[in-house]
Amino acid sequence: MESAIRKLGNSAGIILPAALLRTLKFEVGQAIDIEVVDGRLVVTPKTRKRYTAAELNAQCDPRAPMPEDIVAWEHAPAVGSEAL
Repeated sequence: MESAIRKLGNSAGIILPAALLRTLKFEVGQAIDIEVVDGRLVVTPKTRKRYTAAELNAQCDPRAPMPEDIVAWEHAPAVGSEAL
């Protein structure tokens, strides 16, 4: 499969055919790593770390004060039919 390097503003890019994107399961806007290995360009998709609820909760400080905007929201008077 042949493509070309094209000018994109002050940079350059390689156009990847849709069939190649589908085969590699790449998506437009996906983060990738690019490196040179033995004179070849190697493109690897970056994967985002998936956190468990326990890992996310471990980062929280239960003694931290509640943000002022949330406190204000909780104490705001009802103004419509939301208070049933």
